[in-house]
Amino acid sequence: QVQLVESEGGLVQTGDSLRLSCVLSGRTFSDYVMGWFRQAPGKEREFVAAISQSGITTFYGDSVKGRFTISRDNAKSTVYLQMNSLKPEDTAVYYCAARSANQGISTVISEYKYWGQGTQVTVSS
Repeated sequence: QVQLVESEGGLVQTGDSLRLSCVLSGRTFSDYVMGWFRQAPGKEREFVAAISQSGITTFYGDSVKGRFTISRDNAKSTVYLQMNSLKPEDTAVYYCAARSANQGISTVISEYKYWGQGTQVTVSS
């Protein structure tokens, strides 16, 4: 059974940086495409970033392009989300998710089978 555990988020100020991590256990990490999603209060969950099993291919949501970077360390079974130049509108619960690499990389929420518990990121103005 795949389990995903995200690191603690936090409260930061506008313009700050924060790195989230997510560890996958229970299965071989490199067999999975990984994604990050977020959900702000009163809004639907949205795609943030995704990375292929090799780490070569990445996708980003339009609102985070150029500011966020997704990466992975297959030896540590960990995916990261480096968030720079944070804005108040980045405030949300951030979730990591996994889907079988056989199915290919995806930006679609419903195509990810496994989810972490979520971690709160709050950006103050």
